[in-house]
Amino acid sequence: MHEYPITKRIIEIADDFARKNNVDEVKKINLVVGDYCGYVASSIELYFDIIAEGSLCHNAKLNIERVKPKLKCNNCGKLFTRKPFSFECPVCKGEGSPTEIGKEFYIKSIEV
Repeated sequence: MHEYPITKRIIEIADDFARKNNVDEVKKINLVVGDYCGYVASSIELYFDIIAEGSLCHNAKLNIERVKPKLKCNNCGKLFTRKPFSFECPVCKGEGSPTEIGKEFYIKSIEV
């Protein structure tokens, strides 16, 4: 349910951007959403069309780039995607540690 206010804010930001640039319509919003950011990308998509009604984003396409979480190997330093129930590096078999990759959440660009 917390995707509703964040989706509303995304639309407000894009709407303000279009108004400041004297544009009548937002064509596309490119959003980056990490799988571990705390927001569900599919819920944002669901709310988007409903909330965008009556704004300059009413015909906009929402493009969501999802980012899978990565671990960093403590031995060789390689980044890798964790397999279920394992922190093992596929390169050197060392143990991986969490990184910030996969926690991203931001508007990458707004196309008007």
